[in-house]
Amino acid sequence: MRPATLLPILAAVFFLLPVTIYAQAAAELQQEINQHNTQIDALNKEIAQYEAQLKTTQAAKNTLQNKVNQLDLQRKKLSASISVTKNQIGTTQLQIQQLASGIATREVSIGTNKAGLMESLRRLDEAETQPIAISILASESVSDVWEDVDAIFSMREAVRNDIQTLSEEKRELTDTKTQTEQKKAQLVKQQATLVAQQGSLDATRKAQNELLAETKSQESTYQKILAEKQRQKDAFESALADLNAKFRQAIDPNSVPAAGKGILRWPLDNVRITQYFGDTAFARSGAYNGKGHNGVDLAASIGTPIKAALTGTVIGVGDTGDPNMDGARGCYSFGRWVMIRHANGLSTMYAHMSRIAATKGQSVATGQTIGYVGETGYATGPHLHFGVYLSSNTVIVRLGEASPSARACASATMPVPRALNGYLNPMSYL
Repeated sequence: MRPATLLPILAAVFFLLPVTIYAQAAAELQQEINQHNTQIDALNKEIAQYEAQLKTTQAAKNTLQNKVNQLDLQRKKLSASISVTKNQIGTTQLQIQQLASGIATREVSIGTNKAGLMESLRRLDEAETQPIAISILASESVSDVWEDVDAIFSMREAVRNDIQTLSEEKRELTDTKTQTEQKKAQLVKQQATLVAQQGSLDATRKAQNELLAETKSQESTYQKILAEKQRQKDAFESALADLNAKFRQAIDPNSVPAAGKGILRWPLDNVRITQYFGDTAFARSGAYNGKGHNGVDLAASIGTPIKAALTGTVIGVGDTGDPNMDGARGCYSFGRWVMIRHANGLSTMYAHMSRIAATKGQSVATGQTIGYVGETGYATGPHLHFGVYLSSNTVIVRLGEASPSARACASATMPVPRALNGYLNPMSYL
């Protein structure tokens, strides 16, 4: 066997599939991804501008025009957020295409190299099984035989290298497939976010239309509605206080879960506290029937996802302004709410939602989305009212059945502690 006869074998061992045909497609995909990212950056800047304008309008006097401006800015911000999510979905789809192309390239390369490796092994086996004496007799000189032996050793080394190349390509293929699966899961999550954002956008449009229809674009009518909301809210607070008094019982201090930072996680990703728990300035001004604020208020735009503060079971959901959800029109209290009971003796309350994304009896995990920020019920702007209750001391009741003073909120169902100290300070557990 002459060295020249080994050249095709070595060529087969080192053969790698040219990837030139994929380079152009990959470059085009990357260009599209870059365009999406540029649009996302521009939209995020636009969203930041809307957020700044919203803070300005929220700090201004509560007038009809200001309220309409707030809702308009919220709609624009949500529309921009939807565009961001759509671009992110487009980017993820392009990245999946990139990964799929990479998988196809790797699979072809592995197949080609595997075929070359098998052929090389077959030729090498033939060369090694031929007795050295026959090789000497068949060759013109002994030096030719030694050259063939050297070529065989070189081919063995090449085979080892090719085996290593195949192993690396298989590992890269596995990694690429894993990345593809992760991207697909990310895509599903982004699509769910998009659906939620579009639902929140519809809710904001509806709120704006209802506001204009209710007030007939008259400032005087708007101020009358505000005054009525305040009156109804005061009546609700009074009924709630009566209910607390009726249910009042001594609480064993030992039954209250020990306080500690990080026991609960924040229910919003971006935290901006506008009112703390207890004897706040707003409470001292006459709010809450002189009993203090029973939670913390976290400002956020309509449609912001609200997440469970800890794993637990949803023990109640409701809408104090919707008769179809055991509510009553004109009951300006919690609006749409969700309560979760946790295994550590705490229950958490989430109120003023624009949309509920949980059902009674559902098990939820820490960080799972259970609803979206709104301003239903008594709220002077979009925010989340987050409360922490002592589970053993809390019941969910229909106010009218428990307190004759409930009046407008008689059909509203909501959680109520049997004593005021059944409300716990959320800051002690966050």
